[in-house]
Amino acid sequence: MMMLLTSIDPFVQEFERQFDRLTRQAAAEGAGTSMPMDGVRRADDVVLRFDLPGIDPGSVEVTVDRGVLTVTARRNEETSEGERFFVRERVMGSFVRRVYLSEHLDAEAIEAAYDNGVLAVRIPVLERARPRKIEIQTAGESAKAIRS
Repeated sequence: MMMLLTSIDPFVQEFERQFDRLTRQAAAEGAGTSMPMDGVRRADDVVLRFDLPGIDPGSVEVTVDRGVLTVTARRNEETSEGERFFVRERVMGSFVRRVYLSEHLDAEAIEAAYDNGVLAVRIPVLERARPRKIEIQTAGESAKAIRS
């Protein structure tokens, strides 16, 4: 009999599911590249980085409600009297991005910082979900009880 074991990282799986869902959502809304995001899993936390070039930091808002992190931002049109556009490629208006948080993340301890057009959101991993070393018992009553 052959048995196959695989390594499963719930954070990677959750981000893959979110990526698929957000790709479908972006295609439906036509807002595919308005707020690109990178997600990084580290030992004790997850860091999400959102590109928000040209966004006034005062217009950026990060909220969390029932396991959903929402980032909103606004880029206002900057024109002076007498100016006319001959090229207009920059997207203006409101931007929204939602990320579904894993139950292994501490939504009560989220931190956010905005620097040089990048919003970084740090979400700690709950202590119970962090990797830990399991002690191996080699002799005595405890080892016997486990084998039984």
